[in-house]
Parts: sequence; C-alpha cells; structure tokens
Amino acid sequence: MGNFSNHPYWLFHIRQMGRWSAQLCITAISPLIATVLSSAPVAANTSCPAALTQMQNHRVVAGETLTSVATAYRLSPITLNRFNPGLSEQLSPGTELLIPPFNGMAVAVATGESWQSLAERYGTRADLLFEINGCVTDVPNRIFVPGGLTPVTSRASTDQLAGYPLASSADIALSYGWQPHPTRDELVFNSGIAFAITTPTDVLSVEGGTVAFAGSREGYGQMVVINHERGLQTRYINLSDISVTVGQTVTASTKMGRVGGETPTFLYFEVRSNSASGWVAEDPGRYLPSLDLR
Repeated sequence: MGNFSNHPYWLFHIRQMGRWSAQLCITAISPLIATVLSSAPVAANTSCPAALTQMQNHRVVAGETLTSVATAYRLSPITLNRFNPGLSEQLSPGTELLIPPFNGMAVAVATGESWQSLAERYGTRADLLFEINGCVTDVPNRIFVPGGLTPVTSRASTDQLAGYPLASSADIALSYGWQPHPTRDELVFNSGIAFAITTPTDVLSVEGGTVAFAGSREGYGQMVVINHERGLQTRYINLSDISVTVGQTVTASTKMGRVGGETPTFLYFEVRSNSASGWVAEDPGRYLPSLDLR
C-alpha cells in the first residue's frame, strides 16, 4: 500500500471554540454524527504512528555521500542535515545517521501552542500536523513538520472525479473540515465526509483505478482504498461487506461492497492526494461535482 498507513485518521480535536459557539451549532447535528465522532479516540490511539517514532539509523559505508544516502531514502540532503547537524557532502565510514520517514524537520513546541497556530507558523495544514504526529489532542513538546506538500490550490479542474460513491443518493451527515463536537467543548477536524445510510446500499468507485487495500483495519472497520491516476486516492470506510480484492483494476461505478444493515449507519468517504509526506486528505467537494447535484 506504499504510504497508505501514514495518515490513517479521520478527526482531531482543538479546544479553541467557546462553549456558546459550540452549543449554537449542536442543535443541527444528528445522533448519527455523534456516532461517527465517538469512534475517533479509538483510531487515534491505535492507528496513527508519529513520524518521530519511525526514525531509522543508518551506518555510513565507504563511498557513500550525503546526497547518495539522501537519495537512497528518498529524502533531500537538507532534511538529513536538519536531523544530523554538521554533515558535509563527504561522509566518514562508520558515521551513524538518523533517517526520518519523510522530508521535514523536528521543532520544539512552546507551551500553549495548538495545531492550528503551528500550521500557520510553518505554512502547512493543521490536520496534517495532527496526523503525522500521532493523532494526539495535546500537542507534544517536540513535533515533526513535514515538507514537500502539494497545495490544494494547485489542483486543476481536470482532477475532478466524475462518479458518486453510492448506488443511490444519501444525505451528507458530516462535512469535510472543522466541526463542533456534539457533546464536548472542542472542534474536530473531519478529513472526509460521512453519508447517512438508512438502508443497505451498494458502494461504488468514483473513478477507475487499482485496489490498494481491501479489508478490515483497526479504527476504520472494513475499508476499500482505490489509487487513481494523477496521484489521487479515494477511501470508502465502514463497509458491511467487500467485493473487491487488492490489485484488482476497477472502473467508474464498479461495485466494491455494501454499507448498511438493520440500523442506520454511515459511509465515510475520503479523497487524498499523494505528496512527499504521504497521502494528504483533501476536500471531497473539490473533486466530486456529483455532490452538488444530489
């Protein structure tokens, strides 16, 4: 699955919203949303490895240079220098190097900082910082700041996905972006959209591609992941059964499984783009014109 496991988490919490503002919005949120949100802490604790816990060690051998080691790990020489200060291009055999999983840097965090304030400072996204640092609500005193992101604004209109992920229309119970938690005084960031499912429904691929994952994953339930052209990926989460296999080629509207049963539930749907830091969550509304027509 490549970098699929780098960003497996849906939501995160920011205690920056006053209680009065949160209460103003809670009345519009259905019990189904509370069900979606209540599952988030489980995923955070089990499926979201922090980048700084994935460091590797590399012992330099004769003939290796800073550039050759960086290239071998698909990193930039600047990143290696950040984690191994004082390096020159010529490396001495036997030198031990710290190798991070992605391009970026480790930074110290001051007391009182939030994921949002750090994202603004380093010109990145709060949800990405949260996911790549272990999906913890409280910001650690040292975090990894990734580099090499693909800005959402750089995506062309030709990147749109023409399909719809369900065989029949469904209401959107939870939208992409910042949302007030229905029971706690905090914001949550939702990295996809949740469709309200009242009756069993077929789940369809929104575009042709290759099945990168099909099965059960802790914190997600049953899920299908499709890699598309142009560096895009779609994820279909909380399925009741799956009818595709890893490596299978699918076309638009291929049935991948079903969602729903005797009680109301949801299909969680994500669009992600490939970047140097892994699969980064995007707003599905930017890619699926069909959402505006349902």
